Amino acid sequence: MELIVFDLDGTLLNRHSEISAYTRDTLAALADRDIAYTVATGRTLHASRDLLHGHGFRLPQVFKNGVMIWNPADDAYSHQNFLTQHEIQHVLEAVLAQDVTPFIFTLEPGNRHAVYHPPLRHSVEEKLAAEFSNRSGVAVLPASQMPADAEITNISALGVPASIDAVETLIDAEPGLVAYAGVAHEGAALRWIDIHHSDASKGGAVDLLREQLGASRVLCFGDSDNDLSMFGRADEAYAPDNAKDAVKAAATAVIGHHDEDGIARFLRERFGLESQVA
Repeated sequence: MELIVFDLDGTLLNRHSEISAYTRDTLAALADRDIAYTVATGRTLHASRDLLHGHGFRLPQVFKNGVMIWNPADDAYSHQNFLTQHEIQHVLEAVLAQDVTPFIFTLEPGNRHAVYHPPLRHSVEEKLAAEFSNRSGVAVLPASQMPADAEITNISALGVPASIDAVETLIDAEPGLVAYAGVAHEGAALRWIDIHHSDASKGGAVDLLREQLGASRVLCFGDSDNDLSMFGRADEAYAPDNAKDAVKAAATAVIGHHDEDGIARFLRERFGLESQVA
């Protein structure tokens, strides 16, 4: 079998963070042909569930850049990579030293997710906290309320470029950690950073899915740095025209823009789906 693995933001989703009608119909045609597909995203399960519902995503799904694999059939996580206490301390020290507020993402007993933070410093962080709550549908709470048995999946932060660059440099010195950073949606004057365990990657998760599902070939689609690890593991890797230059350079080919249904148009041609789509 061939397994298709989609990144979401900037790839399968359009600029409104939606699956377009054209892409919806393409996914339905793939399902009708029993062509296997799933997602590998930096989002959490809760921030993805509504997007994926009704679009045939029945296979195990990769969340938080490989930190967790969710199996819909069992309604449970089948694979997890949490931060150790030493790594958590190192990240928090690095972030707080730059006067940046860490947002701590957790998985707690009963598959409960939450986001915790120390006191917010300004309106941008308050807006970010509200966005986490609205987008992921999980509680965003003061760090003082974090339970002792919470496992920490990742730590994120938002700040001016100099501060985030300094955090990234400090994280690079820790072999157990990996960080992804970029320009924030809030504007070019800010950068975001997301930090998790180095054993977690989309590439490692794709290897697990290949073995678990018995896939003979893997085709993946992605646009950003966190997709490079799965590009290295896939038999074919495709970057939309809006992808970062490094991702385009690593791709088998560059295809259409994510906001012009580039991935769906490629799939219709690759698998001869046009006759199945009304």
